[in-house]
Amino acid sequence: MRDSGAVIGEHLSDLSALSSAVSDTMSGQIEEFADRVLGTILAGGKIMFCGNGGSAADAQHLATEYVVRFARERRALAALALTTDTSLLTAGANDYGFDTIFSRQIEALGQAGDLLILHSTSGESDNLLAAAAAARRIGISTAALLAKGGGRLGACVDMALVVPTDSTARAQELHLAIGHVVCELVDAAIARDD
Repeated sequence: MRDSGAVIGEHLSDLSALSSAVSDTMSGQIEEFADRVLGTILAGGKIMFCGNGGSAADAQHLATEYVVRFARERRALAALALTTDTSLLTAGANDYGFDTIFSRQIEALGQAGDLLILHSTSGESDNLLAAAAAARRIGISTAALLAKGGGRLGACVDMALVVPTDSTARAQELHLAIGHVVCELVDAAIARDD
């Protein structure tokens, strides 16, 4: 069994190195992503989030940061996670198949001018590909937080932020960090606007 101190050091060192690489190579993309989120909100649109597994948890976490607050007092912002309604998810999966659990909600709740943010480490989930296609049909902009080269989803969205790692855990950690940076930028801009 490996020494626990070595495991801790390796994990945190890897995360630190990846954070630095993302800061060095993706800052412009993250700023553009924040501008898309802010522009959607200021134009009266809403932000929708989806993902599977740990990425579903990130989606709901970030939607909450907009509706409730991130780091400062400001008005509530329109955001929702398409991952949270168990009755809807299980009925949709049962009646139409798991691949439709997000696209069906987008068809019901989405409007042109909204922004769909997809979280995926592989970029290969059929339900996320279907969600991106549904969004495109309605006129909803799409952005994806990805890793492992971006997968098929990277080519199906308006903006792909691909974290340079093949590690699912590191990708999810950085996706959440990027999401928090965007929240911070949006919070500051909304506070000035208010």
